[in-house]
Amino acid sequence: MSTEEHIPENPIDAAQTPQPDTENATTPVADASEVVETEASESAVAEVAVPAEQPDAPGEEAEAPTEVAAPEQAPVAEEQPPVPAPAPRPSAMPRPPAMPRPPASAIRPAAPAAPVAPSAVSTSDAAEWGRVTEDGTVSVREGEEWREVGQYPDGTPAEALAYFVRKFEDIAFKVNTLEQRVQAGGSGATDLAKQAQHLVVEVTDAAAVGDLANLRARLDALTGSLADASAAEAVEAKAAVDAAIAERTALVERSEAIAAQDLSSVQWKKVTEEMGALFDAWQNHQQNGPRLPKGAANQLWKRFRDARATVDRQRRAFYAELDETHKAARDRKSRLVERAEALAPKGVDGIPAYRGLLDEWKAAGRAGRKADDALWARFKAAGDALYSARAEQAAATEAESAPRIEERTALLEQAKAVADEANLTKARALLTRIQRQWDEVGRIFPREKERALDDRLRVIEQELKSREDVDWKRNNPETKARAGAMSEQLQQAIAKLEAERDAAEKSGNAKALKEATEALEARRAWLNALDG
Repeated sequence: MSTEEHIPENPIDAAQTPQPDTENATTPVADASEVVETEASESAVAEVAVPAEQPDAPGEEAEAPTEVAAPEQAPVAEEQPPVPAPAPRPSAMPRPPAMPRPPASAIRPAAPAAPVAPSAVSTSDAAEWGRVTEDGTVSVREGEEWREVGQYPDGTPAEALAYFVRKFEDIAFKVNTLEQRVQAGGSGATDLAKQAQHLVVEVTDAAAVGDLANLRARLDALTGSLADASAAEAVEAKAAVDAAIAERTALVERSEAIAAQDLSSVQWKKVTEEMGALFDAWQNHQQNGPRLPKGAANQLWKRFRDARATVDRQRRAFYAELDETHKAARDRKSRLVERAEALAPKGVDGIPAYRGLLDEWKAAGRAGRKADDALWARFKAAGDALYSARAEQAAATEAESAPRIEERTALLEQAKAVADEANLTKARALLTRIQRQWDEVGRIFPREKERALDDRLRVIEQELKSREDVDWKRNNPETKARAGAMSEQLQQAIAKLEAERDAAEKSGNAKALKEATEALEARRAWLNALDG
């Protein structure tokens, strides 16, 4: 039986065919769950491969190795070039789940190194690292010692070695994949270190034939390089957690500050929007930020939840009280609307009562915007009906007053002759006649037009009265008597001062002449003013 005829249906077996470096670089990366799953499945395969007749092989069952199918692994990304003796190609398998994005401290090599390709073990290499006894017991060389790895009694020694070589190549493929992930960067160092530890356990005492010491050395090198990166990543993760705790604490403190203020006098729309924004920020931080320790996260959430509960409780109480206030105002205004609508039959006579209802409406308080708008529309409609009736009445009255307006306008035209009459007695008689006819015309509506006509007549009356006052002062007997006595006194004083002036002029007394002249001029001025 040839080696190719004994290959189990396992996609990992394709690794026996040497692959070029460029192809290994695009091989899908298996995550930690695949490593553990493959490890368990290989142990199961090793147990099945040992026949039942060998009681000295603990934990192994007798079953034909050709009927064993190992669990499926990640497929090779691209088609392999043809080889002289091709092995069966693996079937397409689903890609492994995407690994979570690591923090910024993920391993990033200074320069990308060439990936290490897992090489197939040739027949001579298999003979160097493994041997098979006559009863099918297979051993692997580790240094100078040989260690039994299992039994393969139903096949040739070449088939037995090929089986355990394939198991070695499976492990080597995982080690190579991990090296590629470390070199490519972008993965968390902590996760890679855990996978390296799983592989160390898998390589130690592995039931495989090959250079296991080389695999352990490569894993030791990976573990050492990942240790420092894991420590740095842990420091960075702690810093991120501390920053996240500080951010959530700020959200908590702001929510507590809102809850601690006097909520009886706040603008609830603004407070509700701010608390909603804080809660959205909390959810976004919880979904997209780093995961916090359970104790700290629970403590912060309890404080935030209590603050929100306090604000929400006060908000519900405020709006419940507001609803009661609105309901009471709505009931009062509804009754006012009914009373206003009941005034419609009274027409103009209902306007005073409607004004009283309007004062009650202003004192009724708010009933909510929608209710206020609806009730006010009805209340205003009732008032509009009353004022419309008054407007109709005023229009009818104004139409009735049109002839009276024309009569008074004609009287005003006649009254213009009062100002042109020089004789005050005749002017007064003309104005008196016009005033008597003015009153006989009667009332005019609207009142604004009547007041405008009255104001025009009143101007004519004031002008005539002013002329009469001036004439009275001038022709009053008492005033004339007093003016005559004073004029006589002034004339006597003027005659005396003229004599004194002449005497001073003859005597050459300059001082007396000056005084007499000034006094004389003053008396003459008084006399001129008195005579008018």
